[in-house]
Amino acid sequence: MNQIDLANRIAVITGGSGGIGVVTAERMRRSGATVVLWDLDPAAGEVDVTDEASVARSTAEAISKHGRIDILVNAAGITSQRTAVVDFPLELWRRIVDINLTGTFLCCRAVVPHMQQAGYGRIVNLASVAGKEGNPYSAAYSAAKAGVISLTKSLGKELAATEIRVNCIAPAIIATKNLFYDMPEEMRRTWVSRVPMGRPGRPEEAAAMIAWLASEECSFSTGAAFDLSGGRATY
Repeated sequence: MNQIDLANRIAVITGGSGGIGVVTAERMRRSGATVVLWDLDPAAGEVDVTDEASVARSTAEAISKHGRIDILVNAAGITSQRTAVVDFPLELWRRIVDINLTGTFLCCRAVVPHMQQAGYGRIVNLASVAGKEGNPYSAAYSAAKAGVISLTKSLGKELAATEIRVNCIAPAIIATKNLFYDMPEEMRRTWVSRVPMGRPGRPEEAAAMIAWLASEECSFSTGAAFDLSGGRATY
């Protein structure tokens, strides 16, 4: 594992109790960061990223305890069973968009003023190759992740003249328990068949990219979507 210098950085990771979030948290700790987890899990403070008051309270608590937030990783997200648009329940649509997109917006909106005051910050959002391609029978997730990409580009440009960098990663299928290994075997084979490398990505590979994007070395990239797709993405 390459050592990425995050010494003395304060990193907030949403969705940090599972999937890519938990592996990213461990990677950042090994790189010297102090990690604050925001998740519905009671062990991570029961932070609801879709609730404005919950995000504001958690931001205030992090600033009070640590003095600043240097890094924000928006990893909280959910998907759903494959469902056609014409059959998609509105309540489920709203929940998927709220967690994946609105939650990312609320966390950015709460944390950015503190980064501006400190004169430094790194924000990494988790998008998806689905946000670029639009996966069939996954319209809500695809639309939400497309929104994350556009939010990243907009915020990155807004903050480009500062020392705050805003980027996102766009993974294809990643071998996490709550997504990949919970799928039926036939579906896993289908998703892997779309990856030219012939395998799913590993959470550790996602964490490595996130850690670099969260580092001071990521100085001339902002408003960008970085593919993590094993060759699948075409643009």
